Amino acid sequence: MKRNYLTTAISLAILSLTQQAIANDKIEVIEVRGSYFNDYKVDNASGAMRTNASLLETAQAVTVIPETIIDEQLATTLGKVLLNDASLSPGSKQRNREVFSSRGFSLSSSTGYLRDGHQHWSHYQQPIETLSRVEVIKGPSSLLYGKSAPGGLINMVTKKPTENRLFDFGVDTDQNGSTRLMLDAGGSIVEDLNYRGILVKQDVKFDREYQNDEERERDRFLGSLALDYHVTDNLLVNVYYDQTNDKAGLDTGAWLDADGEVIGSDKTIYDFSWAFTDITVNNIGGNVSYFFNSQWSLKLGYNQQTFERQRFESAPKKPADYQLGDSYTSKPYDRFDDWQFKTAFIDLIGEVSIANTQHQILLGVNSLDYYYGQLRTKASPVDYIPGQTEPEKPDISYSTDDSLYTSEYDYYGIYFQDLVTFNDQWQMVFGGRFDQQNKENANSESFIPKLGVLYHPIDNATVYVNYSEGFEPQSSETLNDETDKNHGMEIDAVISTQIEIGGKWQVSDRLMLETAIFDIEKSGALIKESIDNDPDYESITTQAGLQRHKGIELSAQGAITDRLFLMASTMYLDAVYEKDNKYEGNTPADAPDWSASLWTRYELTEQLALNAGAFYQGERFADSQNTVIKDAYTRIDFGATYSTVFSDVNVDFRLNVENLFDTDYLAGGGVNNVTIGGERMARMEVKASF
Repeated sequence: MKRNYLTTAISLAILSLTQQAIANDKIEVIEVRGSYFNDYKVDNASGAMRTNASLLETAQAVTVIPETIIDEQLATTLGKVLLNDASLSPGSKQRNREVFSSRGFSLSSSTGYLRDGHQHWSHYQQPIETLSRVEVIKGPSSLLYGKSAPGGLINMVTKKPTENRLFDFGVDTDQNGSTRLMLDAGGSIVEDLNYRGILVKQDVKFDREYQNDEERERDRFLGSLALDYHVTDNLLVNVYYDQTNDKAGLDTGAWLDADGEVIGSDKTIYDFSWAFTDITVNNIGGNVSYFFNSQWSLKLGYNQQTFERQRFESAPKKPADYQLGDSYTSKPYDRFDDWQFKTAFIDLIGEVSIANTQHQILLGVNSLDYYYGQLRTKASPVDYIPGQTEPEKPDISYSTDDSLYTSEYDYYGIYFQDLVTFNDQWQMVFGGRFDQQNKENANSESFIPKLGVLYHPIDNATVYVNYSEGFEPQSSETLNDETDKNHGMEIDAVISTQIEIGGKWQVSDRLMLETAIFDIEKSGALIKESIDNDPDYESITTQAGLQRHKGIELSAQGAITDRLFLMASTMYLDAVYEKDNKYEGNTPADAPDWSASLWTRYELTEQLALNAGAFYQGERFADSQNTVIKDAYTRIDFGATYSTVFSDVNVDFRLNVENLFDTDYLAGGGVNNVTIGGERMARMEVKASF
């Protein structure tokens, strides 16, 4: 088994923290100095249990990345935030969006992400300025949210209205000349009515260039407003609206040769300079919370998300065995996409005592109404040799398409969950969900259970084991190939199951150590095999597909001393297609054996703090055929923050250097869409709090 220095160091550091905590009683009484930076450790999460549950009472691995770390890293995309959890690996960034895998399984744009517990269409770079934290829920999680991938879910928790006055204004820039202006304001409008408003204007200049030497650029605007109204002491109404406009030149990524090396310059964009994507995303919705008494409450939520996108593509295609100087073909088109996501839920939450046991009960129903429409017009293909004059933009428009492709479905689910407390040491969580999808030629019904057992050997520690399931309906409800022996067979949903054993230890009020061992199986994919010497049939199809991912995770998050803070994690992953038509015996793309992340802060004084980070990805395959390998890499980041006061205004100065040692590396993506790791990049922010 190959190991690397960074992974080993982080693993040993986490283990040594455990030993230090046992040997040194002082860590149990860390002094809270009232520092501006004191929020690395988080004690609860809202996504895993669908209530604001303690992590020590959650029989599942969950990582929470708080706003403090997001701010320190000057993160501008969700991908930069998710680097802080080693269980997540980046995929392609082509077409101005980000793709991720959790525990080696790809996260779908439609089912892999939540926003405040709502399924969220995430086919774009998320507006992270609206987020107070990001929760990484690991393993199958269909019980509470419906269909989802085996690796887990990303729950984005938004900033809420505040009663106290808040007014932050920040400006940041980088060495390329990119800028971002941010305004975050909140407070009370009148008695019992509070607000939170966020405005962002961002202009990005990238270091990769088109072949006519033009820069690739991005222009983004974000506006968000949320209101809380306390109708009575027992009734709270929340409404919100946000809009994102994001236009950027297209970059579908670099091309690799058979040895995993970039073909030509790593700054070359194969798309033409006139290719772009332009999106507008709106979210509007609200929540109503009613508290019957101190034990029982009811919560209702609704969100309507509209996502409109024009994508004018040059669509370059990498030829087989392409070499520098060869021609390649582009197939331009203009396309308009319209996604509409409508989600709703009703949750009844309560506590009861039955026969000397305590029960925290959740009973709910949620639904999703999905619509997609597409218009598309093609232009004639273009053969192009790098170095030639760039072809002119084709005179085409999606508006001339008189045929509208549409896809629609809806589903609802009814779920039940009970966290049973037997005594101070033992708890159990169990539940089930019935789910119904209504889609033309792909109706499906599913029932999934969940079971977890928690043991608390001491007040601040938990050992748990859980069994959970997830499901993903397939594209058809019956097999329609008349040449197949199983023609007419009902096709069940793809099912994922996980057994996870873990431990959580709250060493002090400000430090949490966690570990988890997991075994996930994804079964039910279609396997098609040829039949010889059969006069009636050519093949036989079964649902025998099997993909298995096993691994172990270690993490530490919080304060080591009253000046040193960290967020560290590492994961070993053994992922394989055990039975598959194309990839049997192979490892999925972008699923390294070892990965690790580390982010730290050391407070030199009350005003000056230093940050350092290290992010490691082991060797990964660039394709599921396992023909091209991307080398392992470690990226080192460094930062500093200085806080002062001018005329009663708190001002923070931040300087971050990403990829301090200018390491060359390949991030996510495959042989024809790989992301080139960013070169050394300095960024600076000034933020004033009035």
